Amino acid sequence: MTLTKRDLVVRLSAATGLNQTQIFEVVQKTLDHISEALAEGHKVELRNFGVFDVRIAKSRTGRNPHQPEIDVPIPARATVKFKAGKDMRAGVSRLTPKGTTKALRATAVPS
Repeated sequence: MTLTKRDLVVRLSAATGLNQTQIFEVVQKTLDHISEALAEGHKVELRNFGVFDVRIAKSRTGRNPHQPEIDVPIPARATVKFKAGKDMRAGVSRLTPKGTTKALRATAVPS
């Protein structure tokens, strides 16, 4: 299941008793401010949720799968990276199938 902005608005409206128009405006303004901050190169830190950060991906050479003999230059570009917060990581880690963590540790490269 995908949680959409509309789903979020409906859930918040039900939880707070505010009308959906008000909730939509608050959610949209929040997302707008996050986008604006990132577009200006700022980090956005939401405690217990995560951190959005702008990083520059290095330029590299790619390959066209239909014409692998031709190199395709991929220029450096700004990208948004997200690092989940402690609470989110803990919640999501419960979805990990049993036995997977042992397999991951066994294949991990020692540092």
